[in-house]
Amino acid sequence: MYLTHLSLTHFRNFSRLDIDIPRRAVLLVGSNAQGKTSLLEAIYFLAAFTSFQTHADRQMVNFLAAREPLAVARLVAEYRRGTAAHKLEARLILEPTGINGQRLRKEILLDGLKRPLAEVIGHFNAVVFVPQMSLIIEGGPDERRRYINLALAQAAPSYARALSEYAQAISQRNALLKLLNERSGDPEQLIYWDEVISRTGAVIMLERIQAFQELERLAARIHHQLTRSREVLRLNYLPAYEPLPRKDGQISLPMSTPLDRSKLSLEEIREGFLFRLKQVRNEEISRGVTTLGPHRDELRFLANSLDLGDYGSRGQIRTALLALKLAEVEWMHARTGQWPVILLDEVLAELDAQRRIDLLNHLGDSEQSLLTTTDLALFNPDFVAQATRWEVSAGEIHVLA
Repeated sequence: MYLTHLSLTHFRNFSRLDIDIPRRAVLLVGSNAQGKTSLLEAIYFLAAFTSFQTHADRQMVNFLAAREPLAVARLVAEYRRGTAAHKLEARLILEPTGINGQRLRKEILLDGLKRPLAEVIGHFNAVVFVPQMSLIIEGGPDERRRYINLALAQAAPSYARALSEYAQAISQRNALLKLLNERSGDPEQLIYWDEVISRTGAVIMLERIQAFQELERLAARIHHQLTRSREVLRLNYLPAYEPLPRKDGQISLPMSTPLDRSKLSLEEIREGFLFRLKQVRNEEISRGVTTLGPHRDELRFLANSLDLGDYGSRGQIRTALLALKLAEVEWMHARTGQWPVILLDEVLAELDAQRRIDLLNHLGDSEQSLLTTTDLALFNPDFVAQATRWEVSAGEIHVLA
């Protein structure tokens, strides 16, 4: 999979951009705050329909255009998926509402036809690596859940639909739990929402179980190479609801103990989750919130049994992240049959010389990669000579000879 053309209108500091994109490697060169990261953000948005820089989509609309009562940011990508050519368009529409108010809505078009987001996500794939992604390891559980949600939404179409339905059901169930806590009432009202979240939650958990096992296998191999066989990387999935049945008399196992959940079926997870929800119903009513389910899952990264989130050095965290993102590229290729477009934002500046070489070598199998930098000296001369070089300045792109 690779992009052939990109068009941006009123996106970030790009008032207007129309450019053909070559295959293989493209180096985006320029000073800070010129639009290099915004270009990667636009491409990633067309894969995940969310930003890796902000949770507020309205911030992506050009700030001058956003001053108008009606503003539209338009992103259009033409790309090849296998032997077929496609055109994907996203519109971020800021429209007036109420008195001096604005609301944002999205419109997605695939090959000229308007489509629901859940039907389009995953048609174009991209993997992004930016320095702030150290939060995947160092940040809170919500950062790790967001990471796996974005990756799985691209690789498994059913996952995005289940996640959306689950999130809506959790919101409704929490509102009902709060109402039962404050005003009392019949707890049997929870039965419907228990059915919904156990059904959709089981889909989410099963996909996560499979994805974490696949990613761990790939990441462990790459990490073993990056550390010159000195460290063993593990991805430890800690679901808020543990679907593995505990045998009578069995005590809790340490966090570092690997658990094999691969033989669990979707129905086993659903039935067990539903049963557990009934067991904790009174406790959840007293708290007024849903305490079990994939919205509270956790993922930990361990190197030689050391929890990197708590005790990892800066170098260990960077190496683990590099292994994870390179594994994500291979994993997405295995899942979809297509190489994702690779987006790297100032990553080489965060790595030592050997890690830079390792990373650039891994890019060889991909069909297309776009890398930003303020310093071409970070790249070896052979890589620079073979890459297309663009200078990005004040929201404009100039091709360098």
